[in-house]
Amino acid sequence: MTRREILTTSASAAATLGLPGLALAQAATGDATGETVPGRRNFTALQGPMAERRPVTITQLGRTRTDDYAWLRAENWQAVIDDPANLQGPIRDHIEAENAYTKQVFLDPTEALRETLFQELRGKVKEDDSSVPAPDGTFAYFTRFREGGQYPIVARRPIDPATKEPTGPEQILIDGDREARGHPFWRLQNWEQSPRHDVFAYAVDYEGGNSTTLRFRVTANGSDLQYQIEKCDGSLVWAPDGRTCFYTLLDDNFRSAKVMRHVLGEPGRDVMIYEETDPSFQMGTYKTSSGKYMMVIRVRSDATEVHYLSLDAPTRPLRRMAQVRDGLEYYPDHNGEWFYIRTNADGATDFKVMRTPVTAPERRGWREYIAHEPGRFIDGLALYKEHMVLALMVNALPQLRVRNLITDGEHDITFPEEAYDVDVLRGFEWDTKTLRFTYNSPSTPTETYDYDMAARTRVLRKRQEIPSGHDKANYVVRRIEAVADDGARVPVTILHHKDTRIDGAAPCLLYGYGSYGISMPANFSISRLPLVDRGLVYAIAHIRGGQERGQQWYLDGKLMKKKNTFTDFIRAAETLVEQRFAAPRRIVIEGRSAGGLLVGAVMNMRPELFAGVIGGVAFVDVINTISDGELPLTPPEWTEWGNPITDAAAYDYMMSYSPYDQVAALPYPPLLAQTALSDSQVTYWEPAKWVARLRATAPDFGPYFLHCNMEAGHGGASGRFDRLKEVAESHAFALWCVGMA
Repeated sequence: MTRREILTTSASAAATLGLPGLALAQAATGDATGETVPGRRNFTALQGPMAERRPVTITQLGRTRTDDYAWLRAENWQAVIDDPANLQGPIRDHIEAENAYTKQVFLDPTEALRETLFQELRGKVKEDDSSVPAPDGTFAYFTRFREGGQYPIVARRPIDPATKEPTGPEQILIDGDREARGHPFWRLQNWEQSPRHDVFAYAVDYEGGNSTTLRFRVTANGSDLQYQIEKCDGSLVWAPDGRTCFYTLLDDNFRSAKVMRHVLGEPGRDVMIYEETDPSFQMGTYKTSSGKYMMVIRVRSDATEVHYLSLDAPTRPLRRMAQVRDGLEYYPDHNGEWFYIRTNADGATDFKVMRTPVTAPERRGWREYIAHEPGRFIDGLALYKEHMVLALMVNALPQLRVRNLITDGEHDITFPEEAYDVDVLRGFEWDTKTLRFTYNSPSTPTETYDYDMAARTRVLRKRQEIPSGHDKANYVVRRIEAVADDGARVPVTILHHKDTRIDGAAPCLLYGYGSYGISMPANFSISRLPLVDRGLVYAIAHIRGGQERGQQWYLDGKLMKKKNTFTDFIRAAETLVEQRFAAPRRIVIEGRSAGGLLVGAVMNMRPELFAGVIGGVAFVDVINTISDGELPLTPPEWTEWGNPITDAAAYDYMMSYSPYDQVAALPYPPLLAQTALSDSQVTYWEPAKWVARLRATAPDFGPYFLHCNMEAGHGGASGRFDRLKEVAESHAFALWCVGMA
């Protein structure tokens, strides 16, 4: 069924919906001049639920704004995240009305297409897949799935510690399909075996809001200890004694707040060893590569502070390494007599590595070990007994550099393709010469390698299987650059089928993110293939706000330079048209979370440029959210976006691009806004308010769909096949927007 048929059919179905506030409206798909947009059809459509306007006037820093839909924010929002059933009354009625409208007008008419897409996606998944076992002493641990199973199985096999070869049968430690039975949502957030291998700790999220329940399972008989710990963030660090472990509790606003020391078998006697009292910092824990220390790290986007503890003496107090200072970031690891520190100290914008003796960890003792090199961003490091592995980003592509800690000799691991992605799999072992990493590209399924860092040889351990078949020769991967107005060169990764003619007529899906220094990888994903196989060009814009071109690339896309993120994305779209990879006004744009902010802002700035917008769990109510210090992520965000509570310039700048606040009577393309009730990162009311304002302000365009998952959180559905259904929904919408549904 075509999009025109869907929308004209929907009008006649209005009476059957039985939803309050629905209205019929003429919806045109021309641009501002009335010209028909290629790839769209004129239609008469059911407009959708009209949310009641209840104006709230907000005065802030001498500025006044009106929020007509503030009432959609539930007063008991924390309880809703804990259990979506706690959302009641008019708000639930409205969300359910939105879901019913989306189902009637979009989901039902595309049911056959969505099922076809889902089956194609499922056919590309090896259902009984398994990870490469990771050795740890006398066992190797791995995850796998059973045929038809939705959830992971964690298992282990005994191995010979010298040869790493298996010596015994598989033992299942947790069976996700069995554990998830009866739960609408179930996600294994974290797991780790004790150093003695006799206890298996695991943290499960039952709602999607990232609040987990921590349990301890005896590996000898598979029974859990008779207590559990609620409201954890999922992190866990074991001490070498195999009886002491550290976990982190969330506060009432879902922030990681307290690091607790626990001794197995002693419930109710846990000791708090650290409490984060400054909500502008996010706090977490990690174990050093050597396993000797636990680090408690406090993070803002412009500063870190680390406290450390020797795990050989788990009852001793934490010590601070270097006091927090604006602009100073440092991330320590440990090997032998040294702490190695990845840092931007002394103006090292793209980071350098310093080290200091464990006996003198204070800042004054740090000495340069690997110098700063502009344009070579040190994105991370992994330590082994005799080697260091640097994860680098150079010219928007990842690289791996191996350094011998004994000789200081270095060498690079090289990769062949024009655009690709590489990830280090750290594993459990420190005293090893084997580096495990994955390699893939937009056309190359993931390959897992074991690399001998001394001999400089690699062994392929696994290649991702695509049961329905995959020939990488059928796909073309390109890397081009879009030149921004200020001269910045924005990389764009392109994937298309070899039979797709690059003549300016192809539709395109353009994806972006561009915040928090998170780089978008040029990786392989089965989810893109059904679109590309149908003739769409898939593109990823590596815009400012990420770190594809180093730390400065990030700094040039935050705070008072945030609009570079949006204009970079627009230039990426224009360049795809100019270089004939995409047809004008047949580009669908997609972004999730802060990527939803991206597509929302761009939708306001250049609505006529795009055929459709997919905003997943979209952060679009920027001013209201960043002005609300109670929300989980708001205080740490002030160094990312600015503080509109205290800074008038930040308020004005943020207001100038906030997608919700900048909605106007513009010729908007169709929108699919996806959200979830248990989302603690981008709360459900942001997309709900956005759609309400769009529908009231620009009723003759769109249409605007809100689809709310009533039993999930920020990451969407928990089962692997249920997630594929969400992908199929987005794909069907993209095809519909360009006239291919």
